[in-house]
Amino acid sequence: MDITLRNAIKTLAKLPGLGPRSSQRAILFAIKDDFLLLDLLISDLQCVRNSLKKCRICGNFGTSDICDICGDSKRDAHLLCVVESVADLWAIERSQIYRGRYHVLDGVLSAIEGVGPAQLNMQSLLRRFDDTQHQRGAGDAAEGGGTAISEVVIALNATIDGQTTLHYVVNLLKDKKLKISSLAHGIPIGGELNYLDEGTLSTAFLDRHDVQQFNGSAHDIPDHAYQLVRRSA
Repeated sequence: MDITLRNAIKTLAKLPGLGPRSSQRAILFAIKDDFLLLDLLISDLQCVRNSLKKCRICGNFGTSDICDICGDSKRDAHLLCVVESVADLWAIERSQIYRGRYHVLDGVLSAIEGVGPAQLNMQSLLRRFDDTQHQRGAGDAAEGGGTAISEVVIALNATIDGQTTLHYVVNLLKDKKLKISSLAHGIPIGGELNYLDEGTLSTAFLDRHDVQQFNGSAHDIPDHAYQLVRRSA
């Protein structure tokens, strides 16, 4: 194999989810048809390299100093969702269930990997609660526009490091007049008990909640299940 191709495959294999063989297949596919896909990929990556910036408020990526989410006046400035990574932010955005703003920590606390609070975006999180920032005029809507954050939603992974970071953030914000919440953990939609691990089942039992009596509403009930419940009511 030519040294140029070998180096390209070796570099590509450093990306998550790719190994030597999958990188080789990707390179061979990209150079087909007179390098058409490869040229397009190079052009797109060059645009990313030249124009992509990290948002100075939340840590998301965009083409300006303030990302589209922080600059959107229609987002609920009272809500702030704390996430580990930009990938988690994008995942929540795909759900279209959340309309507040974000703060990206760029990692989680990890004693094994030597990651402490200083390596994460903790101080920039605190700065978002500065009184002077929330008392700015309407012209600075991207940084609060005079609207104070009233709830922080901590959306971190249900791992040891994720939960350690969650408790650290809670302690960091304990003196703020805030509602602090975290995502629910337990049985996923469509999940079957027989296939769940012990940790998920334990969390589901510990976080169990009251169930109200069916009142005839079809809200959140599939059509076939709704008809069945109606017949038995």
